[in-house]
Amino acid sequence: MLAVQGEGRGHLTQAMAVYDMLLAEGIEVCCVVAGTSTQRELPAFFRDHFRVPVVTLQSPNFVKDRQQKSVRIGASIWKNSLNLTSFLKSLRIIRRLIRFHQPGTVINFYEPLMGIYQAFWIGKLKMVSIAHQYVYLHPAFRFPYGNSLEQWMLTQYTRMTSIGSSLTLAISMYPLPDHGRRNFQTIPPILRPAVFEALAERGKFIVAYILNEGYMDEIIAWHRRHPEVELHCFTDSKAVRETHAGQWQWNENLCFHSLDDQKFLQMLASCYAVATTAGFETVCEAYYLGKPVLMVPVEGHLEQQCNARDASNFGAGIYADHFQLEKLLETPSAENLVFRTWVENARTLIIAHLRSLLDLKHTPTADQQTPVIQMEKRETAISASI
Repeated sequence: MLAVQGEGRGHLTQAMAVYDMLLAEGIEVCCVVAGTSTQRELPAFFRDHFRVPVVTLQSPNFVKDRQQKSVRIGASIWKNSLNLTSFLKSLRIIRRLIRFHQPGTVINFYEPLMGIYQAFWIGKLKMVSIAHQYVYLHPAFRFPYGNSLEQWMLTQYTRMTSIGSSLTLAISMYPLPDHGRRNFQTIPPILRPAVFEALAERGKFIVAYILNEGYMDEIIAWHRRHPEVELHCFTDSKAVRETHAGQWQWNENLCFHSLDDQKFLQMLASCYAVATTAGFETVCEAYYLGKPVLMVPVEGHLEQQCNARDASNFGAGIYADHFQLEKLLETPSAENLVFRTWVENARTLIIAHLRSLLDLKHTPTADQQTPVIQMEKRETAISASI
């Protein structure tokens, strides 16, 4: 069983990649649980990737300001406290799913509901926690200078998502020293197989990825000053998704696209450079493909501030407070050989850790793509059980 925090694209694509790894190893996945909110719709590319039921549940999330840009910590705490009834219902559904499927292990991609579930319904269920955020728990990690209360809150939230974990896998852009705990390991970024297959070319346009639609105005303002630069921007904007059917051609050189993993990867591979709100997965994909990256952390989003400074120190890109895309126009391709070597070891390390924990033997099929136990979607049975 997989559990995924559906707020960020990184958790979704990591779950998709691990799902493919498990199938290739002959390991059955019974269902996927995705924590979502009323503010965010689970992308179709995520649902369509799995051959098992995908169950969405109401889960804690961040509240943004009126401009749909910065994160409001106080308002997030308050709103989530008002939704406790919905979260309790989600926990009961998780319990019924586990009783129905009886999974031997849950692999959790930073979904807080699973940590809370483990705290209240501790049993024989094994849980593996996988996320980049677990590097915050590593003694070698250093937060950027800032609000110590926010850092403490983020650390405690991260611990909460992994309560009861038999194994915690912290995703890092580079190897970290041994933590000292056998059940805490560092692994490379988990990129989609399609990223490894992509043919990287240096095109003449810039790709932007802004999950929060409030940054669209900033992109438009920059483009008005540089109308000659071709720019493609991916966003979770409801207006782009519904009013413009997924693609809004603002003018001949600026186009807004709804989230689409295949289209985004195609443009990422062939663009000149990338601008993003410092989501870990996007930065790693761009760096792997050798693209110059500008990171603009969402205001009030400590995770993205950490991502931007960490990636910049490693040489994966530059960061700024605003989308100053002109900084990308003369930036050379990134030197990424060490990073590529580290990333290409991800599957080997992950499978080795899982085998060690679960005492699994390698039983892949001949084509390495089909699970030993053929999966069937059991929506009827699940609906009846919950």
